[in-house]
Amino acid sequence: MLIDDVNVYIIAGKGGDGVVAFNKNMMELGPTGGSGGKGGSIYLEGISDIGALKKFRFKKEFKAENGKDGGSQFRDGADGEDLILRVPVGTVAHNLDTGKTAEVKKIGERAFLAEGGKGGRGNFHFRSSTNTTPKDFENGLPGEEYNFRFELKLIADIGFVGLPNVGKSSLLNELTNAGCKVANYPFTTLEPNLGVYFDLIIADIPGLIEGASVGKGLGVKFLRHIERTRVLFHFVAADSDDPEKDYEVVREELKKHNETLCNKPEYIIISKSDNISEENLLKIKERFKKKKKDIFLLSILSEEKMSSVKELLNKIIESKKA
Repeated sequence: MLIDDVNVYIIAGKGGDGVVAFNKNMMELGPTGGSGGKGGSIYLEGISDIGALKKFRFKKEFKAENGKDGGSQFRDGADGEDLILRVPVGTVAHNLDTGKTAEVKKIGERAFLAEGGKGGRGNFHFRSSTNTTPKDFENGLPGEEYNFRFELKLIADIGFVGLPNVGKSSLLNELTNAGCKVANYPFTTLEPNLGVYFDLIIADIPGLIEGASVGKGLGVKFLRHIERTRVLFHFVAADSDDPEKDYEVVREELKKHNETLCNKPEYIIISKSDNISEENLLKIKERFKKKKKDIFLLSILSEEKMSSVKELLNKIIESKKA
């Protein structure tokens, strides 16, 4: 099961305490108490594993290392080690206490979440001409503590959308080695699947139904994964009773979720085209021409129709490189 939305509590490290100490060397006087080290801070780091949020499902609290206390003879305490939380590329971190957000969009990219506490000063820093044996020192400051929500929004070049059981997963399997489950019943795909076709990342989004934007079917849970795709492939089954209505149902749900989704480049894929006659296929294609979108007839059993889709993908690759 894909975990794409989790809440966690993070605690940056506390700063180490300063100390009171005096010179132990013969014939030498004066304060030598060192300062405490800084507490470890907390960062996000993007990785390629889209299942990386699973580790946050049951463990909900994460704490960075505290700074070490200062020592005698001018020895400052060591800084606490920073804590790196590794999350899938495309994760948005919502700070539930401040309202700020941070995100990672590239592998290896880091985003700052919480600052470690400052170390306290030792008595060496309190010396003066009028106070040559100070016994003052500071305690380290606590690190920042926040409640965060980690939300995964997949970053893909192409998003496959459409009603359930329209052939999205079948095409993804044919183009890549994604190994998606395929069967002749609705909601075979219960979570997004990713595949790579040469330089393109393709996301197969679970089927949408009327009312998905308000929680019906698999609901709004996976609609957010379409937000960052560059191009939409909108699948409509050729053997549907009303392909045009099917198209409008999904478009309306996309619009209700986020109007900008309807402004993305979109190609209409008439899938399962081997299930009806060529005459009826042409009628469907004519009906869709008024949408002013590029239309492709698809059957994974037809080499000719698969070639036309692959040519389209190759053009998208070229435009990506440009």
